[in-house]
Amino acid sequence: MKLATDAAAWTKSSYCGSGQCVEVANTGDLLAVRDSKDPDGPVLSFGHGAWRSFLADLSSERLRAS
Repeated sequence: MKLATDAAAWTKSSYCGSGQCVEVANTGDLLAVRDSKDPDGPVLSFGHGAWRSFLADLSSERLRAS
C-alpha cells in the first residue's frame, strides 16, 4: 500500500541546521518520515502512538548511543 504524501505538508526538525535532516508530515492516521535530501525516496510511516513513544524515548535519552 502506498502512503498518500503528495499533498502532505512536510516539516523539518527545529534542530536542522545543515539542511540534511529528516522531514515529518501528518497524513491523518499516520505520521510519515523521509530524508530531506531525497524527497522522492522511501517514506516510513508510524502510528501516532508509536511516534509519541519514539519521541518520549528520545527525550529521556534511552535511545542515545553510549
